[in-house]
Amino acid sequence: MEDERIIVRIAQSSDCIYAQQISEETERSAIARGSGISKRSIASILDKMNNGRAVVAVSPDGKWAGFSYFDVWDNGKFVSNSGLIVSPDFRQHGVAHQIKEMVFNLCREAYPKAQVFSITSGIAIMKMNTHLGFEPVTYAEIAREEAFWQGCKSCVNYNILNSKQGRNCLCTAMLYTPSEN
Repeated sequence: MEDERIIVRIAQSSDCIYAQQISEETERSAIARGSGISKRSIASILDKMNNGRAVVAVSPDGKWAGFSYFDVWDNGKFVSNSGLIVSPDFRQHGVAHQIKEMVFNLCREAYPKAQVFSITSGIAIMKMNTHLGFEPVTYAEIAREEAFWQGCKSCVNYNILNSKQGRNCLCTAMLYTPSEN
């Protein structure tokens, strides 16, 4: 990648053309890292894009550079930041940080009283989360809605989560709690 300026923005319906690439890269990355990255279906990615819950990064010439989204859980008590993935061609250029910050701000604007959580096994995401004010917590402190945990079924570590009755896994849970101001 040359010194291109990456455009990071709320996903639009026209970004649906990237859904298959995002899904495939997420799966490839999970396999390559042997880590806990849940597979994202094309339908799920399209849903996030079409409902204002996704951030996409693209190059000026229209190449997909990155993606993330948020979901709402437990009747708005929690919001999760999930699915952060960057195309290999655009890694190591700060794209992940820009996406993470935008998706965090987007969900904070939409749900200012909600606690925001992220679960990850990656140190880079942990550092970004810490920079944004997240702190490590136990799984008992984040959303308990069954649908959230169903999303973990496609992760290579799901058997660990299941064997621990959903109390812990190899991922670290991190939580941002908004101030009472």
